[in-house]
Amino acid sequence: MVRLLLIIALLLAVLVLVLFVVGYNKIRSADIRVAEALSGIDVELTRRAALIPSLVHTVQTFATHERAILDHVADARTALTTATSGKSVAQRSAADKELDSALAPVLALAESYPQLNSSNNFGSLQDNLADTENKLAFARQYYNDAVATLNRLMSTMPWMFVAPLSGVSEREYYQTPR
Repeated sequence: MVRLLLIIALLLAVLVLVLFVVGYNKIRSADIRVAEALSGIDVELTRRAALIPSLVHTVQTFATHERAILDHVADARTALTTATSGKSVAQRSAADKELDSALAPVLALAESYPQLNSSNNFGSLQDNLADTENKLAFARQYYNDAVATLNRLMSTMPWMFVAPLSGVSEREYYQTPR
């Protein structure tokens, strides 16, 4: 009888250990997925920021007296570059929103300057920027999906008992800059 109880206790201990290992690995994997997704956002933000100097130069060629608009874009680009090297998702989102608001008047300048609108370089930059915006939207969605998965794991049974031991905490969502 004692032997049977020892075997049952041993099986329960092994089961608990297996559940702990599975839960720990599941939570850590979800955390890595979130980090990878955030890195994807950073790649697209950096790509967009890299397009800005060419866009500003092209617009500057045609619209020399629009200096304030171009300076605002340059400042927003610098803030975005700084934000992507930080850890805060909210800071990235705010810098992303600022760059969006700075780019709108630059792209609107094409209507005021027909020669700018007919420039092949400007058209190519607009296409690249639109492509980057699409990829950035996908990267944001992927990140928020990864965060939702991680946060759900952190708050559901039985994983919620393993979560404090894994060293992973809930993550914040990426707020769309609109």
